Amino acid sequence: MPEVALDLDIDAPAARVWEAVTDIERYPDSMESVRWVKIIDGSDPLARRSGWSVLLKGSILEWEEVERLDPDALVMAFRQVAGDMEIFDGEWRVTPLPDGRTNVRLWTRFEIGIPLLADMLNPVAERSLRSNSREMLLGIERDAVAGRRSAAAQS
Repeated sequence: MPEVALDLDIDAPAARVWEAVTDIERYPDSMESVRWVKIIDGSDPLARRSGWSVLLKGSILEWEEVERLDPDALVMAFRQVAGDMEIFDGEWRVTPLPDGRTNVRLWTRFEIGIPLLADMLNPVAERSLRSNSREMLLGIERDAVAGRRSAAAQS
């Protein structure tokens, strides 16, 4: 099963990076490929369900996922429960570094779900997800460095 893992060191404290990672509804504000994100069920602060729409190399992918948040370990794991991919899951991991910097890592794995075309489609999907992941990490960096929060998070 294909996997994509990227990480980025950010010049911001881990608490601010964690806030940017978990404030998913503001992703469209700083990530061009994210069309919309909506928390469907956020009644449990450590487990929520969200809906996503992302533009991936000219194609719109939509799905719902369940996210498990571990604020002590600074890990947000996610797993698609309905949507366009056969399997799509992964995690965001935030790690404090010396001098107030923070490493953020986005790891995903996926299965398109078309076995006869997997050899042809998986490399294309992997490159697209890698590009999308890079954009997401840079969006997290912009928001964490600026200390921005969405209107929903501020209320």
